[in-house]
Amino acid sequence: MISNDDVAAVQVFPPDAVASYTEAVAAAVACRSIMLHDAYAHLALRAATLAAAAERLVRALREGHKVLVAGNGGSAAEAQHFAAELVGRFKRERAPYAALALTTDSSILTAIANDYGYADVFARQVLGLGQPGDVLIAYSTSGESENLVRAAQAARSRQMTVIAVTGERRNRLERQADVALHIPLTDTAVVQELQMAVTHILCDIAEAELARTGGVAEGVVH
Repeated sequence: MISNDDVAAVQVFPPDAVASYTEAVAAAVACRSIMLHDAYAHLALRAATLAAAAERLVRALREGHKVLVAGNGGSAAEAQHFAAELVGRFKRERAPYAALALTTDSSILTAIANDYGYADVFARQVLGLGQPGDVLIAYSTSGESENLVRAAQAARSRQMTVIAVTGERRNRLERQADVALHIPLTDTAVVQELQMAVTHILCDIAEAELARTGGVAEGVVH
């Protein structure tokens, strides 16, 4: 597996000059290519875990439940990406699926942060919106974000399924999850790139399987 030291060794940025920037870009692309090739090989070894996450997602959507998604920073963007693929579409023309990113409503986020603290910005939304049978997907490169750990705990109290997508290290978030998928890297930026791959894989499987079996429960999504 490519380590952070290997990245530092490859990403050598030469002195200022247009040619130097070109060399820097070429080196960065080469490094990313090596890291992603290695990461995908390790991700393939976690196929059973990813399949378990897909099965939980498909089952919830088929039965008319919804998916709540959360994350911080780049992982917040991935949460919104995931919800957009489900409510909109990924590859197939179909009915929309019920999904909501908990990162998008600035009034809710700032009100909860102001009144209760930032650690509760997702948990309080889960308690307000979550129902038994729903799914919470939590993206976190560290798996140690307090607001995501509390959101997972809130989801479990609501009898929801919790899917955690984290970096390589063992963490608190995974201990609250029904399915915990570790991205096999420690470099935050590349973990986020693999998070997007996980999003696409899950959305592709959900669309294909729901199309094969007749979609979501009648009358839940129009």
